Amino acid sequence: MSYEKVTQGQSRLIIGTKQTLKAMKNGEVSEVFLADDADKQLTGKIADLAKELDVTCHQVDSMKKLGAACGIDVGASTVAIKIN
Repeated sequence: MSYEKVTQGQSRLIIGTKQTLKAMKNGEVSEVFLADDADKQLTGKIADLAKELDVTCHQVDSMKKLGAACGIDVGASTVAIKIN
């Protein structure tokens, strides 16, 4: 289900930890997706901020699959969807 949501939101995606953190701090994010096999130090910051800002946070099992759902050839540890 989560990968489908990422695939459907292609035009509103923010890919990567730094970009996601910046967008979250600017109030531009409706939900985030974190890969379980990514570095927990990085994804933990996103998860903590999502909780603080009351942003929906989804866990997915694979960076590779998350990257593929975004249409990129590399894995993605964090992906966010921009608010409409």
